[in-house]
Amino acid sequence: MSASAEPKPKLIAENRRARFDYFLEDSVEAGLALTGTEVKSLRNGRANIAESYAAVQGEEIVLINADIPPYAQANRFNHEPRRPRKLLLHRKQIDRLIGAVQRDGLTLIPVKLYFDVKGRAKLELALAKGKKAHDKRAVEAERDWQRDKARLMRDLG
Repeated sequence: MSASAEPKPKLIAENRRARFDYFLEDSVEAGLALTGTEVKSLRNGRANIAESYAAVQGEEIVLINADIPPYAQANRFNHEPRRPRKLLLHRKQIDRLIGAVQRDGLTLIPVKLYFDVKGRAKLELALAKGKKAHDKRAVEAERDWQRDKARLMRDLG
């Protein structure tokens, strides 16, 4: 079997602002506890995790404010679009993440929502530290410089 024949994860939603607003430190893959209509809506490729975050509730971690729109054919059995959804992680992972949030003041930010190679909905969750305005300006200046440098090298060389 060749490398190109391997199935690839199917991206559903990506939080592109996360890298701009936060320093992403450590990431972990988590499963989601979903209802049937939520999975069908995700299979249609409809979801938004841009304003969402993960929070600690008791001894578990929950995804808050993620928008999975209602499934059109589900009539009265549909789900609530922005309901809190439990994240499925191992106990050691949960304890490590809870410790980082409570001890270090980090935030849990969802980066990507996708179907893995087995067809299960997964969420890439990152421990993040908020950027200040001057950090964002410095990152933007560095990106602009790299772009200008590449343009100069291409034109001159």
